[in-house]
Amino acid sequence: MAVTREQILDALCKAYNMELETVTNYLANSINLDGVRADFIKQALAADIQGELGHATQLGKRIKQLGGIVPGSLALKMTQKSLQPREDTTDVVDVIRGVLEAEEEAINHYRTLIKLTDGEDYVTQDLAITLLADEEGHRQQFQGYLKEYTKK
Repeated sequence: MAVTREQILDALCKAYNMELETVTNYLANSINLDGVRADFIKQALAADIQGELGHATQLGKRIKQLGGIVPGSLALKMTQKSLQPREDTTDVVDVIRGVLEAEEEAINHYRTLIKLTDGEDYVTQDLAITLLADEEGHRQQFQGYLKEYTKK
């Protein structure tokens, strides 16, 4: 069964949405976290914002290349519960776990996009493979932070 352009555009728009939501939540957490233990994670989140924004830009350009419309704010659906700012602004470990959950969701979506486009749209597939590698790198980075911050 051949995949349609609309299915590919829907998957690209979902990825675009996910990247922008991650930017929003990384920004909020990079500002809201408090405490000595938070400084390094705040810096890591702030640094990753540009990478995630770059992903959204690449996805938006591909959406446009395929004849789609890049979604505006009213078309976005925010669902990342795990990355919402915490009441306890010193709970660095919970933020790290939220980052890991968001990265896992992105990894799973890019894997789905890779399978969806296999043999149908090599340019989108190549983009998804590149973004998958970036997200796996982010996951590894934050897994290391989690190990360090949960040592007894």
